[in-house]
Amino acid sequence: MKASKADAPESFEAEGYEGRFAELDGYTVGFETYSADADLAPFFQGLPDDRCQCPHWGVVLKGKLTYRYTDGSEETVVAGEGYYARPGHTPLLHAGTEVIEFSPTDDLRKTMEVVSKNMES
Repeated sequence: MKASKADAPESFEAEGYEGRFAELDGYTVGFETYSADADLAPFFQGLPDDRCQCPHWGVVLKGKLTYRYTDGSEETVVAGEGYYARPGHTPLLHAGTEVIEFSPTDDLRKTMEVVSKNMES
């Protein structure tokens, strides 16, 4: 199994964000581009601790990505680094960033249901 940004069957776009997604045997690979700085914390309200509970593994191809955790810690990942974002985080997006990220599909779907409702509000 494999996927590329060009052939990923699902896409999602919002101001400052573009994502293309494909499922690979229970995991979703996301090819994401951030064109604006954004604190996405408000979109996770309604989840436990008002934070994303889905784990993510990824690689920053360009730019940087920051995760904030319930314990008050913060981790910034820069181009060329791989990462694991444990459950209980909110992301800070930085303009000019590209990542490839893997997430368990079922956990991601549950999270995105809440995020989508929050975005509509």
